[in-house]
Amino acid sequence: MIAPRRYRAAAVPALSALVVLALAGCDPDDLTSEQGAGSAGAQSAGGFGASPLDNPDGTKPGLAPLTSDTDRAAARKVIEKVATKGRGPKTGYERDKFGSAWKDGIDGIPLARNGCDTRNDLLARDGKDIEHRSGSDCVVVAMKLKDPYTGESIDWRKQQATAVQIDHVMPLSYNWQMGAARWDDLKREQIANDPLNLIPVDGPANNAKRDSGPASWVPPYKPVRCSYAVRFAQVSLKYELPVTEPDKQAMLAQCGG
Repeated sequence: MIAPRRYRAAAVPALSALVVLALAGCDPDDLTSEQGAGSAGAQSAGGFGASPLDNPDGTKPGLAPLTSDTDRAAARKVIEKVATKGRGPKTGYERDKFGSAWKDGIDGIPLARNGCDTRNDLLARDGKDIEHRSGSDCVVVAMKLKDPYTGESIDWRKQQATAVQIDHVMPLSYNWQMGAARWDDLKREQIANDPLNLIPVDGPANNAKRDSGPASWVPPYKPVRCSYAVRFAQVSLKYELPVTEPDKQAMLAQCGG
């Protein structure tokens, strides 16, 4: 068996940078693009993780806001590549058409076959101060999460499992309606377990989203909305799934288009 891999959230900024900010009277969590929130390769000063522009396979932690004009222009270029069509019927959709939830043994996606199920891979990827179940280096029982959907920090324990849920950025029933109904089983299992399409988030926010596209729902935390639109576009492009025209226009609007 391949040894499990663990992913940790990005390191905090260097001490020297924090000292400079403190002397200037700045809160690092409140950085704007002009203050240094930075380029596509930068980590979010607020601890949200990696920019989606620097995380095309979804293996880096989190979803950092895109705040600079340069990044938002790059985001629009990604979104502009997405094809559009009308949303088809939901007839025949069932969750199990996308395979068993959080199945590890799926070829063709990152983190597969590492001895740990998809849910725990994602908790370990995005969480900080990870605690594992006694005797396991896989099962996460406690962590801290900087939630990109609400902007809040969550102290999570497994006893309150639904407080943090794994969101399919491009919802499975949406995928079904946009073309996945015609896919084979393997491809549906891939999109259901691909870390590019999965983010641990606040449970109530995820419940509010349901199977909405970006024209109907975007994260309540406004700074992350452009990043969310980029991630939605990245999944669409990887799996050659169109979005509706209203959804595409909403995605562009979130990035200043």
